[in-house]
Amino acid sequence: MVAHLQQGSEAAFRTLVERYQDRIYRTVLSLLRSPEEAEDVAQEVFVEVYQTIGQFRGEAALSTWLYQVATSRALQHCRKARAKKRFAYFSSLLGFDNGVLHEVRDHAHPLALLEGQEQLQVLQAHIARLPSRQQVAFTLRHEQELTYEEIAAVLRTTLPTVESLLFRARQTLRKHLQPRPGHV
Repeated sequence: MVAHLQQGSEAAFRTLVERYQDRIYRTVLSLLRSPEEAEDVAQEVFVEVYQTIGQFRGEAALSTWLYQVATSRALQHCRKARAKKRFAYFSSLLGFDNGVLHEVRDHAHPLALLEGQEQLQVLQAHIARLPSRQQVAFTLRHEQELTYEEIAAVLRTTLPTVESLLFRARQTLRKHLQPRPGHV
């Protein structure tokens, strides 16, 4: 398939998209938490793959390379969004009108009042606060069910580093998610 992709085969590219679009979308969604943004970034991933498939050397599995591109794009998107929010915040301090730049979304929904949904939102918020490499490792392991070896390939790191990232991520999440004495 890689050879056909590198030769510019549209049929091979369609097959690639059909085979991986759901996995790439879910990976990006679990990092961005916004279906609209995840859809945009997932499309960007496939555009980038189409444009750069000639650089793919087969040193890792094609799926590993796709996850690398997807997580990289998602993290770039997060950094840009944070920079935009910081700029909007500083603009507001200076008295500039920043209504277009800083849109506060209201994700409140009646179903969010359900206890399980609230717990999921709390967990997602804490995952989003993890350092980026821990967040990616945790997401790939627990939401995409990749093996430690696959995660190491995606992050271009060693197996012990993946184990350490996951250990620290779980430790941090446990610390923040344990009920505190006196709180119900």
